[in-house]
Amino acid sequence: MSEAPFLTQWFEIMDSDTPSRILDLIDDDFTFSILFSTDGHATDFAGGRAAMEGYLAQREKNTLTHHPLDVSSTGRGEFYLGEVRRAGEVVANFVAAGQIGASGRLERLIIGRSPAVRFEGGADVQPGAAGR
Repeated sequence: MSEAPFLTQWFEIMDSDTPSRILDLIDDDFTFSILFSTDGHATDFAGGRAAMEGYLAQREKNTLTHHPLDVSSTGRGEFYLGEVRRAGEVVANFVAAGQIGASGRLERLIIGRSPAVRFEGGADVQPGAAGR
């Protein structure tokens, strides 16, 4: 099975009771964009640490969970194709790409999410704690 250990941990923390712990995983020069679509309208959260804190503040904590369909990594990059579920029901698919810095923390992150396209998971992907 391919692995994306950093992003897998990221989504496990996002699904936990304390998603703000992801702030411990970001590098000093961290930048990101999370673009997600709901009902044909797109919202983009982008920036650095302060923007991520804003994203976390508005997020539905303990409502949505992330589940891996296919993951991989190469060099400093990790890739994660997954689905978002609400009460066990799939509401959207998403793709995330991250770049890990020399510090061992996340430097760059881009995530796109949409309910308009559905992917099926790879046969060899076993949801770990991210499947909670």
